[in-house]
Amino acid sequence: MKTDIHPTYHPQAKVSCACGNTFTVGSAKERLEVEICSKCHPFYTGGSKIVDTAGRVEKFRQRLAKKKK
Repeated sequence: MKTDIHPTYHPQAKVSCACGNTFTVGSAKERLEVEICSKCHPFYTGGSKIVDTAGRVEKFRQRLAKKKK
């Protein structure tokens, strides 16, 4: 078997979310940056936050408005 093929494990890796929340987890990377965490995810918060990437929601609303006219 090959030796020393596994990455270094960091038991106190820092995770930072786009909402500003930070916490620590165990990971192969020292720092992680995420867009959605349990503090801002709609499933856990009970809210209906729309996660928009590249303006897709706005483009859909514009097409919908054109179709109604």
